[in-house]
Amino acid sequence: MKKTVTIAVVGLGGYGEVYLQGLLEQPEKVDFALIAGIDPKPENCSRLPLLKKLGVPIYSSLDSFYAEGGKADLVLLSSPIQLHSVHTCLALEKGSNVLCEKPLAGSIQEADVMIKARNRNGKFVAIGYQWSFTDTIQAIKRDVLAGKFGAPKRLKTLALWPRDFAYYNRNNWAGRQKSGDGRWILDSPVNNAVAHYLHNMLFVLGDQMTSSARLLSVEAELYRANPIENYDTAALRVLTDRDVEILFLVSHAVPEMIGPIKHYEFENATLTFSGLNSHFIARFSDGTKKDYGSPDPQQIKKMWDCTRAVTSGEEIACGIEAAREQTRVMNGAQESMPTIVEFPQNLLSKTGEAGKQLTVCAGLAEEMQECYKRYQLPSERELGWAVRGQKIDLRNYSHFPSAQK
Repeated sequence: MKKTVTIAVVGLGGYGEVYLQGLLEQPEKVDFALIAGIDPKPENCSRLPLLKKLGVPIYSSLDSFYAEGGKADLVLLSSPIQLHSVHTCLALEKGSNVLCEKPLAGSIQEADVMIKARNRNGKFVAIGYQWSFTDTIQAIKRDVLAGKFGAPKRLKTLALWPRDFAYYNRNNWAGRQKSGDGRWILDSPVNNAVAHYLHNMLFVLGDQMTSSARLLSVEAELYRANPIENYDTAALRVLTDRDVEILFLVSHAVPEMIGPIKHYEFENATLTFSGLNSHFIARFSDGTKKDYGSPDPQQIKKMWDCTRAVTSGEEIACGIEAAREQTRVMNGAQESMPTIVEFPQNLLSKTGEAGKQLTVCAGLAEEMQECYKRYQLPSERELGWAVRGQKIDLRNYSHFPSAQK
C-alpha cells in the first residue's frame, strides 16, 4: 500500500510561505499530508487563516510538536540560521527526514554535528540550495563530469542586490554575527541572500553528482555600509584543490539590482547566465552552443524531490556534505577579514521613505562590475577604501574560529 508522507513546516513566515504555497496548491501529484505548522509567531504568516480552516495544527516550537506526540516523515525547516543545526538534529532524533533551508549553518563544526546525527538515525538531510535540484543544474553537472566542457579553469559570479532598512530590521538576527545565546549566525549576503550562487560554483565542480569542489584557500574583503554587526558587501577569491579560481562579488549597498551574472570558463567551453530567469548557455570552442534552460522556475522542486525520497529512497541532490563547502568558504572569509571594513561616510547616502531607506555606497556598483570584468578584488584596483584580506587555508578547516593567524 502506498504511503502518505506526513510533513511538518517549521517557520511559517519568510521562505516558509514558499513551501506552504507549494503544499497548499499541490501542483505535483505527490501523496502527502500537511500535519503541522510550527512557528513562535504564526500570526506573521499570510496563510494562517487557510491553515486553520484546513485543520492543520499550529505549534509554537518544534520541541512542543514532538512533546505532544507529533510525528512527521519530513520536516521542512525555514528557521533562523542559528537554529538550523539544532532543529535538524532534533528532527532526526525524533525519526524525521529533513529539508533544511540554506545556508547549512553558521559554522562548519555544526555541519559535522548534523552529519553525526543523520548517520546515527538513518534518515536523510537535504539542504535547500534549490538550483542543485533543478533539471538545468543536474544536466550541466552531468556534462561537466562527462568531460564535455574540458577541464574547469575559472568561475565568477556578480550579484548586487539592494537590501534596505526594513530587511535588516525584519527580525532580531539579520546582519548579526551571533545570537543572544552565543550561537553563530554570520548573516551576510554570502551566508544568506545570495549564498546559493556561491554554492552553485562549488557544486558544479564536485567530482560526483552529489558533491562540491574540494577547497584549497579563500581570500576575502568584507565591507559594510549599514549599521550592522557583519558585512553587507563582499569580494571573495576561492581556489580549489585543482587550482580553479572562483570569484564571488556581492553587495546589498547598491541602488539597483544586478545579477546574478555568471561566467564559468572551461578548457573547451564557457557557460554564462545573465540574471534571474535567464538561461545557462554553453558556448563551445568548436562554435556550437547548448541552451540548458533556467533553474529559477523550479524553486521548490527540492521539496517534491524530498517528499518522494521518503518512500523511494532516491539519492538527495544536495545534502550536508555538498552544502558544507559553502559554509567552509563563508567561515574562512570571516577569518580572512575578522574586522569588517566600513565604507567612508562621505560615500554613503540614503534613499527612500522612512522605515524602508536604502543605504548606498557611491560608485560601489560600478567598481564591483569592473572587478567582475577583470577578475580582480577591490584592493587590487587600489581603491581608497579597499583593504586586502589574509589568505586562509581551507584544506583541513573544520572549526570556526580556527587557530589560523
